[in-house]
Amino acid sequence: MCNLYNVTTSQEALTRLIDGLTDRAGNLASGSVYPDQLAPIIRNGDDGPELVKARWGMPSPPSVLKTARDPGVTNVRNLGSPHWRRWLGQGHRCLVPVTSFSEPRGKGQGVQWFAPTYAETTMFFAGIETRGWTSLRKVKDGETTDDLYAFLTCPPNAEIAPIHPKAMPVILTRPEEWRAWLGGIRAEALQRPLPDGALALLDAPV
Repeated sequence: MCNLYNVTTSQEALTRLIDGLTDRAGNLASGSVYPDQLAPIIRNGDDGPELVKARWGMPSPPSVLKTARDPGVTNVRNLGSPHWRRWLGQGHRCLVPVTSFSEPRGKGQGVQWFAPTYAETTMFFAGIETRGWTSLRKVKDGETTDDLYAFLTCPPNAEIAPIHPKAMPVILTRPEEWRAWLGGIRAEALQRPLPDGALALLDAPV
């Protein structure tokens, strides 16, 4: 599943896209985002939507951990799981800016990049987030307290299926979807693939 994406949308552009957005992210660098890295998200703040940095990887279900270290879960599919249900409400919703994302082609074959077919399309992953979570992410760092996020997945569309037949990220491309997601619409209502033809296959990120 997607464990590498690219974001080049500027902070200024994001503030124009989301009404009332407060920028609390500091300086953001454009480029590739890997698991466990800090990256921009838009979440519900006390005074409306806010742009912040968070660490990619929500807490793992305890049942899958073999040691005290928790590397985090980057993609969430099973919304019926009690582990994830606690974070599906409006208070834990976020939008994850993305301009292109990758899926692994297979062992030793690199990755396939995907971007909108129409360059003017703005994409966000439908994300969930939690704040102030204390865990052991890296042994050398010891326990840390972080704001964390991940994004939902769904069945693949026609472009994704030949590369990754099991799933694709839930991608929101319209302002009414962005508002609905942050507004707390039932998560399953937007857990669906992009229409066939909405994504272009690329050799490199944009």
